[in-house]
Amino acid sequence: MIPKRFRPAAIAALTVAVASGGFFAYSANAVSGPAEADQATTETFARLADDVLSQRTQALVEGQTVRHGHGQGGKKKARMSDGLKKDQDAAIQSLRDRKTRLAQLGEVYSGADTKVTVDRATVTGGKATVQVTEQTTLTYKKVHGDEPSTTDFKTRYELSLTSRKGGDWELQTIKSQENGPVAVNEPVAAKAAVVTDDGNQYPDGTPASTTYPATAKPKTLTGGAYNYTAMAQYAEKYWSNYNPAYRKFSGNGGDCTNFISQALNAGGWKPVPGTSTDYRNWWYDGTRQSDSWVGANEWAWFTLSNQRAANLANVYQLDVGDILQADFNRDGSKDHSMMVTYRSRAGMPYLTYHSTNTYRKSLASILASYPNARYFAYRT
Repeated sequence: MIPKRFRPAAIAALTVAVASGGFFAYSANAVSGPAEADQATTETFARLADDVLSQRTQALVEGQTVRHGHGQGGKKKARMSDGLKKDQDAAIQSLRDRKTRLAQLGEVYSGADTKVTVDRATVTGGKATVQVTEQTTLTYKKVHGDEPSTTDFKTRYELSLTSRKGGDWELQTIKSQENGPVAVNEPVAAKAAVVTDDGNQYPDGTPASTTYPATAKPKTLTGGAYNYTAMAQYAEKYWSNYNPAYRKFSGNGGDCTNFISQALNAGGWKPVPGTSTDYRNWWYDGTRQSDSWVGANEWAWFTLSNQRAANLANVYQLDVGDILQADFNRDGSKDHSMMVTYRSRAGMPYLTYHSTNTYRKSLASILASYPNARYFAYRT
């Protein structure tokens, strides 16, 4: 079978909300094995990460108005290795190009608020490994007038650092720990095709056009068989703080399809019982679930084979409660599932999803990040 896709859960740990734009030296403690960093060193690591990530956010924002958790005064910028400096320069140029593509699609950000949380920091001799979570809120400029106020996301990174002479820390690498689409301020990394085909035929559906504008296909959001407003409200309630009534999934892939299944269930989708491995079934019972509840490909096969939803011809026809799936590297396997939770009068769908946990990200932003992906749009 084509591999199933799951979404990893975020890790909660020590929280240190800090500001960007600063760095000051702390000495690393020489130890024989990994040791938890002290508070002062942890705050230093957070400032380093915040500075690098905020530089990326600034590349997207008109006028580069970016707020942080705390002011940094005249403190130094983050010290980066030569290799990371090159990567950072390339990332910023890529994001400036994305900003241009977004503007062409009618989207501009007027401001941002970035915070970094240190989840764990360990030091071994003169080397450190640090897990952080970035949370950023971007403010939409009212280009058309009815854009949402903001879009938000959380994403996790792992940093590696080395202690230099004088006690300063130098950032060597910063790597995303997410398996879903990149955050809006994150450059796109190439992904190798890993799909294997078992030779069987599946109801994969028809890819949608990404041409704008598209003929609108509005739908009634409440009062019918399904309550699409309830779906959107559920997704927007639990985009960041997961519903404890459901399990979170980790591993290769993650929680994205589990999340849309929860939202669809909240809006009236009824379970179809049966064996968990048969994609024609769809259910969750608290301890187990069907593959179609959590797997992106299996969800599509269930949905189309049961006529639970139909493919739309164009992604811009998506409305509230509809689902967008993406095959980012066009390898024949769907990589990600997202739900529309808002649609502007100008015809722009906004998507909420897990992996990376994201609130009201515009379709324009998805397309600007992955212009060559294959997309599947479902009218639920």
